[in-house]
Amino acid sequence: MRQSKAEKRFSIFNYILLSLIGFITVYPLLYVLAASISSSDAVVTGKVLLIPKEITFVAYKNILKDPNIWIGYANSIFITVVGTAVNLFVTISAAYPLSKKRLPGLKGFTFFFLLSMWFTAGMIPFYLNLKDLHLLNTRIAVIIAFAMTPFNMLLLRTFFSSIPKSLEEAAKVDGASEFFILSKIYLPLSKAGLATIGLFYAVTRWNGYFWNMIILRDNSKIPLQVMLKKMIVEAKIAETVEGMDIATNYSAETIIYSTIVISVIPMLLIYPYVQKYFTEGVMLGAVKE
Repeated sequence: MRQSKAEKRFSIFNYILLSLIGFITVYPLLYVLAASISSSDAVVTGKVLLIPKEITFVAYKNILKDPNIWIGYANSIFITVVGTAVNLFVTISAAYPLSKKRLPGLKGFTFFFLLSMWFTAGMIPFYLNLKDLHLLNTRIAVIIAFAMTPFNMLLLRTFFSSIPKSLEEAAKVDGASEFFILSKIYLPLSKAGLATIGLFYAVTRWNGYFWNMIILRDNSKIPLQVMLKKMIVEAKIAETVEGMDIATNYSAETIIYSTIVISVIPMLLIYPYVQKYFTEGVMLGAVKE
């Protein structure tokens, strides 16, 4: 279909704008990658902008030899995998009944979840609640304290509501139970929605550090993000790289950048597999028929 001059100018403007936004988005990652394999002098003196200078992998070699990095990695993987599984279980358990108009008190339950999105108890009462439950310094606290996000639950509920009711009615005629209908009909038809909210939960779990930093105290329990935060904000490089042979071709900056690269690898590997479901899940779950 032939475009008018105004449409062509609009398309060119879109391409330029999107290219600029894409570059702004990708540049920090490219810079961190370039700085992580550049020499310390090149990074400190500002010679590294986009292309690595005086390429060296000594920082990666020393970081991978540090047992604390692997402990933090294992903790991050545990919290992300187990936490995301718990998130999905609780979210599905809440979204499925709330998608049924026959549920007694449906509006009240929905308002209850919406209210939790607008108002929270606050950081101090939340911390004191965990303390009274004796959950401080336990990884289970990080998992169950953030077991569900109301927004993701409402998104999945809307997705469930878009599934034709005739499928459920036909299953009930054959004597199917609610659990059978959920596990054999709703969940298989909701792969896009589950992948979408699963990605939301996994990214949040993997990148989370604030409450992990407050709740977890032992170095054997903290995830990689808390360790990275200590390196960047508190500048405890000596503690983080204890036992490393500090050389002249890498420094605190290169260690930090290489740790950042290592920390984002899992999400970069997972995202391509769920990307095909992402757009479909957001669009279908956002429209109620």
